[in-house]
Amino acid sequence: MTKRKLDVQELKVGMYVRELDRPWRETPFLFQGFEIRDEDEIRELRRYCQHVFIDTPETHQKTRPRTPAEKVVAEKRLRRQQVERDILIEISSHPLIKPTYRDKHTLEQEIGPAQEIHRETRELVYTLLEDVRLGKNINSLGAKKAVGEMVESVIRNPDALSTFAQLKKKDEYTAQHSMRVCILALSFGRHLGLDRNELNLLGIGALLHDIGKMKVPSEILNKPGALNEYEYAQMKNHVPYGVAILEKTSGIPRASVEVARCHHERYSGTGYIGGLKGDQIGLFGMIGGIVDCYDAISSDRAYHTGMSAHASLKKMYEWRHRDFHPSLVEQFIQCMGIYPIGSVVELNTGEIGVVVTMNRIRRLKPRVALVLQPDFHPMQSSTTVDLTDYKTRDGRPCEIDRVLEPGLYGINPVNYLSVSAAA
Repeated sequence: MTKRKLDVQELKVGMYVRELDRPWRETPFLFQGFEIRDEDEIRELRRYCQHVFIDTPETHQKTRPRTPAEKVVAEKRLRRQQVERDILIEISSHPLIKPTYRDKHTLEQEIGPAQEIHRETRELVYTLLEDVRLGKNINSLGAKKAVGEMVESVIRNPDALSTFAQLKKKDEYTAQHSMRVCILALSFGRHLGLDRNELNLLGIGALLHDIGKMKVPSEILNKPGALNEYEYAQMKNHVPYGVAILEKTSGIPRASVEVARCHHERYSGTGYIGGLKGDQIGLFGMIGGIVDCYDAISSDRAYHTGMSAHASLKKMYEWRHRDFHPSLVEQFIQCMGIYPIGSVVELNTGEIGVVVTMNRIRRLKPRVALVLQPDFHPMQSSTTVDLTDYKTRDGRPCEIDRVLEPGLYGINPVNYLSVSAAA
């Protein structure tokens, strides 16, 4: 059967979708291969994919009309998606407990110091990983200093380092993942009200949580595809490898080691290596597991196309109770907001933009850099609007209608963030 690759912007009702550019299980589509019946399905395909593979006209035979049962299933899917969105909005909008920290700097004030901290930490992480690979000792003093500076930046304004976490290169995954997990853990810890000492302990563990991967054979670590059973067993060994390295390293606190030890444990007891369950995992281990998983599913890998931040949060919510402490997942959604920095969004004005700054008071009203006009032509000048006071043409409050997949309309969110010059 002949199939053709097609950009999702060219899809039309009646086309038969044979394959997606990502695994079917990462999308809401119920059938692996289906005929596009209406514009709603086109919008859903555009939301989750950049391109698809369709049957060509000469090979595709018109499929039968959708049965009443299939219509019911499709309607249930659409209702479920709306309910999921409403739940996330309710969680994100729920009144916050009295915050321990208040922003001391604006994003613009903090972006400069954060850039330098990010650059220095990046160099340190590559050195740490190489030292472990060569069997050398870890520079624990350097790690503590880097994390201490990150803690102070996150306390001043977490959005600055969170913005740098949008810089992702799949061929540098292990090092950049370690940095992003540290940034996410510190931002989450700040949201939870951890004190400075606790944030430093958490940050050291998060930065070093995957250090054991340097002891995993490189052909397994860098395999551009799914691991077989033997390879997966070898990959899981990065946890005890990492724990052993950290426990023998002078100056690494025991509480920090728990992040490395427990970041693959799961709330229901189905994780590894210890099969710990519920509160046995500990707060640092639970935080480590949440932020590690979030970054993994939202990042491109050689064998995996990352989901949008919004879709990743939906998955995390679905996995509560089974994989993660339910209350902590809800707090993480509050921390990130359902429109995290870097999200590509469509406004009720028809304009399309990129979320550039959080609003920690009115969490559904972030600042957005406008990229495309309602007719999909580029904005004539660079404009960033605050949805708190931005209005539609008829004077209604401006709101986010939906989140789009990264790459849709050729938009690279990093180009519209404050880190673009440092990329």
